Amino acid sequence: MIESSAVAKVVEVEELGVGRALLGGERAPLEGEAPVGAIVLARGGSVERLLAAPGTALARMHRLAGDHGVSVAFPPEVEAEVARWERDPEVDHPELVDLESLPFVTIDGEGSRDLDQAVYVSREGEGHHVLYALADAAHYVPPGSALFAEALARGASYYLPGLSVPMLPRALSEGLVSLNPGVKRRSVVFDMRLDARGFCVHTEVYRARIRSRAKLAWEGVQGFYEGGPGFDHVERGIDESLCALKVVGERRVLLAEERGVLRYRRAELDLSLDGADFVVRESPRRLVERYNEQLSLLCNVEGAKLLRDAGMTHVEGIYRVHPAPDPERYSSFAVMLASLAKGHGLDASRWTWAPGGAETLASFLDRLPDTGDEGRLASAIHRQAVLLSSRSFFTTEPDRHFGIGAEVYARFSSPMREIVGVFLHHELLEWLRRDGVADEALRLAVVDAANRAKGHQRALASESLRLAIDELVTRAPPEGFRGTVMGFDGVKVHVVLESPPVDVKVYLVHLRKQHNVGLDVVEGGTALRKASDGTVVCRLGELVRLHPRGRDERRDRWIFELARD
Repeated sequence: MIESSAVAKVVEVEELGVGRALLGGERAPLEGEAPVGAIVLARGGSVERLLAAPGTALARMHRLAGDHGVSVAFPPEVEAEVARWERDPEVDHPELVDLESLPFVTIDGEGSRDLDQAVYVSREGEGHHVLYALADAAHYVPPGSALFAEALARGASYYLPGLSVPMLPRALSEGLVSLNPGVKRRSVVFDMRLDARGFCVHTEVYRARIRSRAKLAWEGVQGFYEGGPGFDHVERGIDESLCALKVVGERRVLLAEERGVLRYRRAELDLSLDGADFVVRESPRRLVERYNEQLSLLCNVEGAKLLRDAGMTHVEGIYRVHPAPDPERYSSFAVMLASLAKGHGLDASRWTWAPGGAETLASFLDRLPDTGDEGRLASAIHRQAVLLSSRSFFTTEPDRHFGIGAEVYARFSSPMREIVGVFLHHELLEWLRRDGVADEALRLAVVDAANRAKGHQRALASESLRLAIDELVTRAPPEGFRGTVMGFDGVKVHVVLESPPVDVKVYLVHLRKQHNVGLDVVEGGTALRKASDGTVVCRLGELVRLHPRGRDERRDRWIFELARD
């Protein structure tokens, strides 16, 4: 019998009866049936269950997660705390406002199981009453607990193709804390009143008990908006709430446009697994996702304001700050647009923009064509506009978030997936109770963990996509790949393939050998020319064709031949 107190480890079977832990790397005897190359969960030296079969892409994802220090296994002290909460989840606590009678629903991806957010919207005169319920992870993960310590060490949940590595054990993140349908759940509710234009005029926050009526998927709700069947078969009132959500979402999107918030054209990739293979598809971004996103952003802005203005030394905020681009970047972008229009022989009045002029950058980007060769060029311009901004980061000082056009912003909306969300819920609830103790060391540790987790997720996403591209290139068709030139830097050309729309890097060192001549990026960064005679190799926004020509093993890169299509 396996001891429940034994440490669980994710292990790769190296030979029969011997495994190597993906975290720590130690080799140890392994009891139980498991083929060589398999990834298993082991406890006390015994195989508990198979996680990935040998030679599969899923096995590679487990190894990649292990390389970055994250695992689906949790320490026994964490599992013990989860078991105590399962025995008494405290969903009937008298402090909770009873909202079970309201038809909340969750709207998420079809396969999502960690449901952080549930929504109910109703009309109120010319405005709306929005109730946005967030999973009450903070109740189950208090500072000082083993759960909090583990969440702090992880920083966030991590998502790889075919594999999610949760910040909290699945018994919480997909069970007791998740706002699953048909069961009572604790939540932190943002109770907001919006006026006829969509401005938030009043916000209250409190703990409540809800019972979600349905787990809805983006596709189904978007179909309802487009005239498909409704959801009154689940419970009367859900259709009305979804219609009100659409109105609120449209109003909030319009307000964002008025603030000059940039909306980029970027392909959303769905990278998944099919046995031993990667599958890359373009995932459409539906309007309902934008509407729900607007309510999530609104909660984060309103919560940040409450913490910023609390005026209490024991209430400590953590804010997500996104600096505005340096004015010089705008000037360089304008120069690039002028060079691009000239190089392509385009009407400068349509294709150029000047900082400080009558037209905002957001308006310029929105009016660019979206189909055909001009749409391809517009996508490249959007890609260059994305590069104007630096990355956002977590900090203890409130400041502007340029990307959403907010004076202050914080991350309340993913409390099961981000340690910063757990911490902020604690701080907000301390403000509501008018009690608590300041802990600056803990706040700084959470900031560090949150920023570190962002870096880990970027690296995991990049490396898993690279594995998918490796597989794609090894199966390249004889005619090669068609793609659009999206940008140049000092060492490479970025090309986004037509299908699937992944970013492939073509290195100048290889192109110089292909053309047997020096190459220069010229015309404001919009063209690649031969140094010998000025012949254009390719321009920003042009259609090109790539042919794989082997690997540069020393640099660990693919070698591509590039030609204008």
